[in-house]
Order: sequence, then structure tokens, then C-alpha cells
Amino acid sequence: MSKTTLAIIAGVSAAAGSAATAAIYASQTQRKDSPSPTLPSTPTSTYPSPPPPVPIPTPLRKDLLPPVNPTGVFQYGFPGPTNDLHPTLSTTSSLDRRTRNPAWVAEHITPASINANNADRRHSIFVEDETIPEKFRAKLHDYFRSGYDRGHQVPAADAKWSQDALDNTFLLTNMCPQVGEGFNRDYWAHFEDFCRRLTNHYPSVRIVTGPLYLPKRDHEDGKWRVSYEVIGNPPNVSVPTHFYKVIFAEDGKTGGDVSLGAFVLPNARIDNEKPLQSFEVPIEAIERASGLEFAGKLPTQRRKRLCEEITCSLLVRDYADRQKNLMGSPPPKKLGAGPRSS
Repeated sequence: MSKTTLAIIAGVSAAAGSAATAAIYASQTQRKDSPSPTLPSTPTSTYPSPPPPVPIPTPLRKDLLPPVNPTGVFQYGFPGPTNDLHPTLSTTSSLDRRTRNPAWVAEHITPASINANNADRRHSIFVEDETIPEKFRAKLHDYFRSGYDRGHQVPAADAKWSQDALDNTFLLTNMCPQVGEGFNRDYWAHFEDFCRRLTNHYPSVRIVTGPLYLPKRDHEDGKWRVSYEVIGNPPNVSVPTHFYKVIFAEDGKTGGDVSLGAFVLPNARIDNEKPLQSFEVPIEAIERASGLEFAGKLPTQRRKRLCEEITCSLLVRDYADRQKNLMGSPPPKKLGAGPRSS
């Protein structure tokens, strides 16, 4: 991935930004041996950038009595959008009612939470989330014979410190349709394992995971379009084109450094030999594509780049091996990286 391409994704408008993002991911699948990307340099200023100006609404003229009241529709109900914020023991999520998928799911892992083993996945079952209105809720039968896995956004293996916490990860509000063979059961699982092993270096790791629906260029007319499958009967649940993870690896000190990592992976088979760092993107690219903000309150001087602090690489193991040792060996630290609190 060239510096020019990454500069485009970091600087263009919202629409062009998401389109450029998609172009990058499409090109990566064609160039297996492409060099590791180089992100745009971090601003050298020691002060956070000022917040954007807040638009001031134009006051109504006092001498003008409007003949209409558009907000009067609220007497019948607020149209939305509604975020359906749902905190549980192990997750906090926000639902996108249009897609029946979460917009994001957040988790927090520590060495203690990952090392604990007080729950058994065999006692957990997939369940519909009854906190969501029935007409906006993903159903178990939507996934039946769909050809897609019920893909955890927060993995069950991250919540084995309590059976209730583990059970919470099986709510369908923590699921999205994911390609099984080659992705959910392979590369994506190795990526989740990488995140767990970060707790060998950092005392606190926070992760936000969610789906993306990115445009793809039509080879015939050259135009960009968003196209994705919808599963269920009737069709209810959208199949994401990509998934993202935003990682906050904290040093454990009050006001301390936070190592940021942002990754976008296609919802497709990925060769296990593909370098994880080839999916690293600027966090701003995910924000533009998702319409979400992740680190607006984190000052520039506290930010570090995760893949400059440690080696962002996968430890590829089969499923049985992963179950034997969820922690595995820690990702190697980069030479010259400073010590971390334990």
C-alpha cells in the first residue's frame, strides 16, 4: 500500500474517503506480497486539535409568527434514529435497526479477565435479544441455512471469567453474518487471539468491533456502489462487506499513553499467510466509513501507534490448540519500545 493511497484515505471527503477505503481493500486481495503500509505521520503539535465550531441556528424573527410547527409530529412519537444502547456484563453495544446488526460492540479485557476460566461455552446458547423491539430484532431463523456463521463481535473466549458474562456474548446483538470457512473460523479467530495476547503487554485493552458496508467500483461503468446480501425470510439481516476493530491498549497510568490500532478486514476468505498489518488503516478511515467517532477525547500527545509498539502479527493455530491456550505467546515487542506497566 503506497503512501499516496493512504494519504488519500486520510484526507478526502466522507464519500470519497469510504470509496478510497474500499479500493484499498480490493487492491490488497490482489497483491498478496505488498509491503507493509506506512501511515501518514502524526502531527507534531503537543496540543490537541481544537474542536470543530458548533453551528449556531438562525433565530426566528420575533415579528414573524410561523404558520406551521414541524416538531409537532413528536406528539405521535420520535422517528429516530434510536441507538438501542445495551450494556451487559461483558459487552456494550449499539444496534443499527436498519441492518439488524450492531453498529458497534465494545469490550474490555485485562490479564485477570483473560486468565480466568470460570465458564463453559458448552452451557451457552445463541439467543435473540429481547431488549430490542421485535420488528427490529435479528431472529435465530434468519441465520438458518443462510450459509453464514453467527459471527461474534466480542468473542466468547474473552468472557470466560463468568458464565453470565459468557452467555451475554451469545446475544444476537453481538452477532453479524460472517463467512465461516477461511474467515470467522480462521483468520478472524486468529485476529481475536492476537487481541487477547495484547494483555501480556498491556494491563488494560479496550476494543470496539463492528460491521462496515463499503462501496465497490463497477468494472463496466466505473461507478462506485454499495451492494450486500440480506438474509432471513423475509430478508431482515444485512451481510456486511467488511469488519473493523479499533484497539485501545492502555499503559495503566492515569493520563498515560494509549496505543491505538485500527484494522478493516473483508468479510471473505483470507489466506492465513496474509500479514495482519496489511489491514491496518488510519482510525479516521473507519470513522468516515462508519459514521462513528472513537477517539475524539484522546489528546494527540497521549496517542501511540500500536504496530510501532509491538509486532502486529498473527499466531496461526488450529481450533483445538486455541482452546487449550487462549493466551498463547505474546506479540513480540518492537525494538526500542519502552517498558509497560504490568
